[in-house]
Amino acid sequence: MQHPDINDPSLPLSVLFQHWPDAVAPFFARRMLCPSCPVARFYTIADACEEYGLDEPVFRAEIIAQIETAKAKGR
Repeated sequence: MQHPDINDPSLPLSVLFQHWPDAVAPFFARRMLCPSCPVARFYTIADACEEYGLDEPVFRAEIIAQIETAKAKGR
């Protein structure tokens, strides 16, 4: 199965978590409720950053780094 483009600004969080389960770690580290939120299928990374007052490029880079680390470990 081909993954969607993680840098797609319209990528819903639910799709992000479905394709890259390890992406939840940066959200949980900040005590963000996005991974279990019913609106995750409508929200994007940008929406979550706006809601929580985060710098989107920095947070997006952290998510990508988490995914790459998990991939390097074979997950």
